[in-house]
Amino acid sequence: MTTPRPATELSAIEARRLALRAQGFLGTPDRRAGVRGILRHLGAVQLDTISVLARSHELIPYARLGAVGRKTVEHAYWTTAPSGTPRPHAFEYWSHAACILPIEEWPHFAFRRRAYRARPHWNHDLPDGTYEQVVKQLRTEGPLTATELGGAKKTSEWWDWSGTKVAVERALMYGEVVCVQRRGWKRVYDLAERAVPADLLHDELDDTECLRRLVRLAGRSLGVGTRADIADYHRLKGEQVDAVIADSGLVPVTVEGWGKPAWADPEALDTPPRGRHRTTLLSPFDSLIWERARTERIFGFTHRLEAYVPKPKRIHGYFAMPVLAGGHLVGRVDPAREGSTLVARQVTLDGPKAVPAVAQALLEAATWVDCTAVRVERVDAPELREPLTRELTRALA
Repeated sequence: MTTPRPATELSAIEARRLALRAQGFLGTPDRRAGVRGILRHLGAVQLDTISVLARSHELIPYARLGAVGRKTVEHAYWTTAPSGTPRPHAFEYWSHAACILPIEEWPHFAFRRRAYRARPHWNHDLPDGTYEQVVKQLRTEGPLTATELGGAKKTSEWWDWSGTKVAVERALMYGEVVCVQRRGWKRVYDLAERAVPADLLHDELDDTECLRRLVRLAGRSLGVGTRADIADYHRLKGEQVDAVIADSGLVPVTVEGWGKPAWADPEALDTPPRGRHRTTLLSPFDSLIWERARTERIFGFTHRLEAYVPKPKRIHGYFAMPVLAGGHLVGRVDPAREGSTLVARQVTLDGPKAVPAVAQALLEAATWVDCTAVRVERVDAPELREPLTRELTRALA
């Protein structure tokens, strides 16, 4: 077992800067590594059905790299290596949620595949022979969507899956099938034996080795985090973190104001964070702000996705996107698109000083999604609406 070095004391500012650098928002990003570099750096990129400016998995690299082409993003996630050396770069599986994961991490999710196989009950019934038929069809015909396999749903209700859909999703969770692409937001399934490189296609690692790796990766991607932060990153149980953290390579630290033990990436501690801060809109599904308690602790910022909140009860809007600037969360924008106009349906600003940053974030996002104009509809502090509009007009002129 690795002997941890003495606990390091970090100020709240140091911890915040470590988190920002670990998530790719402080310092110069490695543009040569591009989107694939971002994926490997973060360890997981969350998928979600909501698309306002773009889907969340597109917003994640955009927030760190700037206006990277949306086709470039999809190509980077799903396209295999050049002809002759077919090796996919990513796979989709259950991590923090449904996530795109680096293909190299396939062996380290063996513990989760085993757990799914051992589950005695499922929410959906599976007709006899359907599972075997789905696997046979994929083996014969190659990559297919659930619709191409025979139908995704029995009725129009989103939850009313067909037997085929139940079977292929079960095969996905077991690891016999893998999602190799999203096509029109539909999963494209293929046999893992065909899609995962042979040297990675195994469940040989025991649970302890898998968990140790994922805890280490979570700590690296967070920079510094509490037990709950680290567990949340790949949705591990607290006791799973407890079992391996002493031997994970992370080092114990204390952070001013946190009130709970924390662990940090030793390499991050050895190199103080420096460089320019990114100014950008953040997807509510961005790993920087995944965990609400952590976001409040680090940034003093409370955020909640309101897409599933009844409209009359929404405070900040359907898809309110936090605005990151200077290493702080300085406001929110609930965006929409009308033709070539990016519409800020609702804007929340953390005082007058936030106006230039919010304007900059809106303008860059507009350019990225090929909008030529920005319109502000509502600002929670009405007196800041005119300064924000004026800043946008000046920049667009």
